[in-house]
Amino acid sequence: MEKLEAMNKVLRELEDVKNSETSVLKKVAQIEAENINLGISLLDKTLPDIHEYSDKSIETIDILLNEFTGYRDKFIKDNNLAPKNEEVIS
Repeated sequence: MEKLEAMNKVLRELEDVKNSETSVLKKVAQIEAENINLGISLLDKTLPDIHEYSDKSIETIDILLNEFTGYRDKFIKDNNLAPKNEEVIS
C-alpha cells in the first residue's frame, strides 16, 4: 500500500507540474499578445522559443502521466489492491 500511495503522490505532483507549465504557457501567450502592440524585436525573437518549449513540456508531461497511470493501474491489478466493485481511480 505504501508503494501505491507513493505512486498516487507522484501522479498528483505530475498534475501540479502540468498545471504550472500550462500557467507559464498562458503567461507567455499574454506577453506575446501585448508585444503585438509594442513591437519589441527582443521579445519577438525569444518568446516563440519559450512558447514552443512550454508547449512541448506539456505534451511530454501528458505522455508521462498517461504511461505512469497505466503503470500504477497495472500495479494495482497485479497486487489485488483495487477496491472491490470499483474501477481503478487516478
